[in-house]
Amino acid sequence: MTIHATECLLRLHDQHYELEDYQSGVPRWCTGCGDNAILAAVQKLCRDEDLRPEKTMFVSGIGCSSRFPHYMKTYGFHGIHGRALPVAEGVKMSRPDLNVFVNTGDGDCCSIGAAHWIHAIRYNMNMTVMLHDNQIYGLTKKQASPTSPRGLKSNTTPRGAYLEGLNPLTVTLGVQNVSFVAQAVDWIPEVLYDIIRAAYHHKGLSFVRILQRCPEWLPDMFEPFMHDPMKTRLLTHEKGLKLSANLSKVYKNQEQHDPSDIHRAREIASDRDPIPVGILYHNPEVPVYEELRNAGQQRSTRYIKSGFESELDKFTVWPQGADKKVQPSA
Repeated sequence: MTIHATECLLRLHDQHYELEDYQSGVPRWCTGCGDNAILAAVQKLCRDEDLRPEKTMFVSGIGCSSRFPHYMKTYGFHGIHGRALPVAEGVKMSRPDLNVFVNTGDGDCCSIGAAHWIHAIRYNMNMTVMLHDNQIYGLTKKQASPTSPRGLKSNTTPRGAYLEGLNPLTVTLGVQNVSFVAQAVDWIPEVLYDIIRAAYHHKGLSFVRILQRCPEWLPDMFEPFMHDPMKTRLLTHEKGLKLSANLSKVYKNQEQHDPSDIHRAREIASDRDPIPVGILYHNPEVPVYEELRNAGQQRSTRYIKSGFESELDKFTVWPQGADKKVQPSA
């Protein structure tokens, strides 16, 4: 049966999705790994926002966090170590109509991918970047990462890490054109979801650092913060995070922080205890790179086909004496 084009469009407009529409496979992360909480929050966001799976793209590099695209029933690209951001930027330049998410780890982003991270902030392309920061290399079995705290004993630092851990928040807030920076923790799911949702709705690059537990290699890292709510400072504001009444009863250490104040955001970003959780900075006026470059507007079907054929022609074996400008008939 043939469906009229208008009816087809109406069906797409009225279509709603369930959680199962975004779930793909059984996650292979360890029991208690914070990646599970992040996955649940993102799938809930996709459902609540009715994101069309064929219009949604998840990009990752290498690491425990980078298995994320495998568990989303959307388009995905599992890239090489440290290269999630340039891949995502290429996707966004070619298809600015897609919802692009990036999942990267503290090693993937802050070590081998550090240069891409800095320039991605500067380009401010419209995508949501989630940094899964468990402060250790988990997939390769407990090596110190750039964000590992000083003194941490690991397979590469058996006497303890010599340097203070890199702070992804202060680094990001120091880059030109930064437009959205937030911090979440995996053990407060309500706030984790609210922050990711705010990041998705921001037009520009949203950088969300998520402190997450690694029960296999650092089981005690965040235990004090989980058991003492006063060791977490929630940042609230009418332009930022709004807490439910029940959450406010538990987490009483709160600060009214205007996310448009970058100077205060940088001060807050330097705090480690209590952990600041919320939207540190938000500036929707920063221009996005794909609009400056008119991304996608010149990529018609004819243009793409022409470029594809011209590349294939470089490898064509032409008959001797044939005019290379005119393809021989079949």
